[in-house]
Amino acid sequence: MPPSTLSLLGLIRHLSAVEAWFHSYDGQPGHQYFWDYGSTESGHVDITRAADDLASYQASVARSRAAVAGRGLDEASPGEDYTLRWIYLHMIEEYARHNGHADFLRERIDGTTGE
Repeated sequence: MPPSTLSLLGLIRHLSAVEAWFHSYDGQPGHQYFWDYGSTESGHVDITRAADDLASYQASVARSRAAVAGRGLDEASPGEDYTLRWIYLHMIEEYARHNGHADFLRERIDGTTGE
């Protein structure tokens, strides 16, 4: 298998951004997260910013939860045709895919495989 620029930190950065699917429900301006200091590509990360990246992810998740608390699954995203139900399903797929990527990275590091 050829080398890859994929990293766990890159996955965290990516998930910070995809959580924004929920953010439109709160009517607040978008948050830049990590975009103010470099590339958004998951393979181009600055390890010295790892704590900031993790904090951005945690803030993005907290904002997502607050934005959709108490909303109905059939409520459309403002300005879009997507319902909250569709977004939840999309996010389940997104997280499942990237958890699989994290499993591959772990296997490359220590040889441990999942069940």
